[in-house]
Amino acid sequence: MEEEFALSPAEAARACRGNLPAQVIAGLELFNRGAYFEAHEVLELAWRAETAPVRELYRGILQVGVAYYHIQRGNYRGALKMFRRASGWLAPFPDECCGINLGHLRASAARVEAVLRRLGPDRIAFFDTSLFQPIHYRGAKP
Repeated sequence: MEEEFALSPAEAARACRGNLPAQVIAGLELFNRGAYFEAHEVLELAWRAETAPVRELYRGILQVGVAYYHIQRGNYRGALKMFRRASGWLAPFPDECCGINLGHLRASAARVEAVLRRLGPDRIAFFDTSLFQPIHYRGAKP
């Protein structure tokens, strides 16, 4: 069963006006350290706790992290599935949302996915994980 990406661009733009909760910042910091599994766990807690539409931003980001984690573990199909989901959840949001540079994240994830597709399932072990880029956000630690 496919998930439905029902958030309108207008709802997404309104959701972007707030600040990031501490738990989301903690998840972004884990993501930026390459701790994708741990980032997923923290961001999922934030997603589950949030009731406003911004929760779908958190879901999209955590799924990018899960895609990267799947690449690290050699799971080609799992990574592609997560990229597809992440793209759908992040699509309605503007390039800047709650201080997060989503334009950069989307472009970075698209590059990673393109390289992964070129490698194919039989060559995923050769994926250069230095292509994983950090998430740029307001207040990020240098």
